[in-house]
Amino acid sequence: MDKHYDLIALGGGSGGIAVAKRAARHGATCAVIEADRLGGTCVNRGCVPKKILWHAAEIAHALHMAPDYGFGGPSCTLDWAQLKIRRDAYLKRLNQIYQTSLTDFHVDIINGRGQFVDAHTLEVNGRRYHADHIVVATGGKPVIPDLPGAGHGITSDSFFALSSQPKRVVIVGSGYIAVETACLLDALGSEVSIMMRRLEFLNNFDVMIRRSLMEDMQNDGINIMSSIEIREVMRETDGSLTLLTDHDHRVTGVDCLLWAVGRRPNTDNLGLDAAGIAMDNMGHIPVDDYQNSNAPGIYAIGDVTGQIQLTPVAIAAGRRLADRLFGGQPGSRLDLENVPTVIFSHPPAASVGITEDEARKRHGDAIKVYLGHFTPLLYAMTKVKKRSVVKLVTLGIEEKIIGCHIVGANADEILQGFAVAIKMGACKKDFDNTMAIHPTSAEELVLL
Repeated sequence: MDKHYDLIALGGGSGGIAVAKRAARHGATCAVIEADRLGGTCVNRGCVPKKILWHAAEIAHALHMAPDYGFGGPSCTLDWAQLKIRRDAYLKRLNQIYQTSLTDFHVDIINGRGQFVDAHTLEVNGRRYHADHIVVATGGKPVIPDLPGAGHGITSDSFFALSSQPKRVVIVGSGYIAVETACLLDALGSEVSIMMRRLEFLNNFDVMIRRSLMEDMQNDGINIMSSIEIREVMRETDGSLTLLTDHDHRVTGVDCLLWAVGRRPNTDNLGLDAAGIAMDNMGHIPVDDYQNSNAPGIYAIGDVTGQIQLTPVAIAAGRRLADRLFGGQPGSRLDLENVPTVIFSHPPAASVGITEDEARKRHGDAIKVYLGHFTPLLYAMTKVKKRSVVKLVTLGIEEKIIGCHIVGANADEILQGFAVAIKMGACKKDFDNTMAIHPTSAEELVLL
C-alpha cells in the first residue's frame, strides 16, 4: 500500500537529515530515503574521517617537535590498521546516532534507492511513497577522468577503505581534497606528489593562501608538479603504477594514485525527467534563493545544487527550507554571503569573505589590505619553523572588513569567531578596539 508524507528527503546525508528533522519538529510527517549509510559523504567518506586523519597528522607533527621541548624516549610509529579500526568504529557509532535521532523525531527511514514516478511520488524497492514536498539531497560523487588505465587509481571515497598506508602516493588535482590529503599523508610518513593542470592549486582562494601553503608543503617535502596532465596509467608486473604524462615524462613505482579532480552531482537514475525537474549541463539541479527547483513542490539542497559544497551550508539550507514550509517563516532562506571555510592542510588555512583580487576587481582603489607575517610561539623553540600569515581586506572610508584570510597553526579555530564579527559588519576600527589575548596567534588580527 502506498504511503503519504508531508515531506520526503531523497538522501540521508547532512542536508536531508537536517530538513526532515526540522520539518518533523514543526509537526510535519517526514521520511528520509537512503540506500547507503546515514550521514552521507561528510560522515562516511569526507569531513569526519578526514579530520580524524588530520588529527593523527597533527600528533605526528607534535612528536617531531617533542625533542625540541625536552621530551626524549622511544619514537612512536603509526599503526595505520589500528587507526582505521578505531576510526571506522567511531563512524559506525555516528551512523547509529543519526538513525536514533531520526527515530526520536518520528522520521521514517526508507532503505533503498528512490526514483521519481511523478512530481509527488517516489518509488523505492517496488513500493511508492507520496509527498506534498520532496527535497532532493543526494549529494555528489568523485570524478574519475576518462583516460587509459584511470581505473587503477582510487578516489576520496575509496581512500578511507585503505587497509594499509601507501608509501609512494601521487594525488591528481588542485582543490582542497588534493591539498588536504597530500598534507596528512606526508605528515604520516608517505612520499607524496601532487600533479595538476594549473600553475597553482586552490584557485578560488586568496593568493596569499595559495602561495603560503605551496611554500609550506614544498618545505615539508611534498613534490608539487604544476602544469602537467596524466595521459595513461599502467599497472606493472610488481603491482606498482606507472604514469605517463603529456610531457613524455614517466612517474614510476607509484603505490597509490588518488584522483581528486572534482565531483559531480548524484542525479543519475533519479527519474528527474518524470517529475519535470530541470538540470544544468553538469547535472546539478538549479534552485532559487529559497531552494525551489523549477518543479513546484520539489526542492534541492546541498552539493546536488552546485552551490557552496560544505556540510554546514547543506544543513543550514535544509533547516531554513523546513522553517519556511512548516514553521510559519515565509522569508526563511539560506544566506550565502560570508560563508567561512577551512582547508585542513598542515598548517590549516581559513577564509571568510572575498579574496583581495576579487575585491579589487569590484571596488578598485576603495580597497585597503592589511597583511601580517609572524612565527607562532609554538615554533620559538623548534628547529623547524613554520610562519603564519593573516590578511584583512577592507572596503571604503569606514574600512569595512569584507575578507579575512589566515594560514597557520589554529587558523581553523581562530576564524569561527572572527567570521561572526565579519557577518555582523565589523570594520577595521572594531578589530583595533578589541583587546588582544597574548600570547596567541589570534591576536595578530586585532593588532594589524
